Amino acid sequence: MMRDDARRTLIAYDVPDDRRRTKLAKLILSYGDRIQYSVFIVDAAPAKVRRIKDEVQELIDPDEDSVLFCDLGLLARLDEPTFSYIGRAREVTESDALIL
Repeated sequence: MMRDDARRTLIAYDVPDDRRRTKLAKLILSYGDRIQYSVFIVDAAPAKVRRIKDEVQELIDPDEDSVLFCDLGLLARLDEPTFSYIGRAREVTESDALIL
């Protein structure tokens, strides 16, 4: 079931500490797909993305770490493929499942 307000969000991070980086990766993977080592895609309602941001803020050290959230738009309007790859591609889950 897809909600009308569901959005695709790209999340990327630069976290030098191994422990924080591992915790952050596990957190984001629980919501979406890893498409590069430090780049993830999450399809979710805006309220869920806000919760993810809150959880990320609790994990990181804002003086050392950086996490980028990039809104790629409404899922309902993403008729064309969102990604193109050169080299080995990572699979992005394409389904009607939505994290609420």
